[in-house]
Amino acid sequence: MMDKPVLFFAETCPDTAPFVARLQELGVQYEPIEIQSSLGNLKRFLALRDSRAEFEAVKARGSIGIPALLLNNDSLVLDADKLADVFK
Repeated sequence: MMDKPVLFFAETCPDTAPFVARLQELGVQYEPIEIQSSLGNLKRFLALRDSRAEFEAVKARGSIGIPALLLNNDSLVLDADKLADVFK
């Protein structure tokens, strides 16, 4: 089991900065996985994305699905606006 949630992100993604800022506002510690920095990180993210129903709508829109926060209970948060509900 993970100690901290895992954040899959790309530095160049415009959604990353506000997502990370919200995590910081909420005091959430996480393990960062930058998917552009290594093929291993990208493969790890794609294995998650391609096996989870939560990403179907994202893929249908032609989006990548990052940032994506994988929680300790195996659920996913893909929307920064939902972070406050998760980390009350």
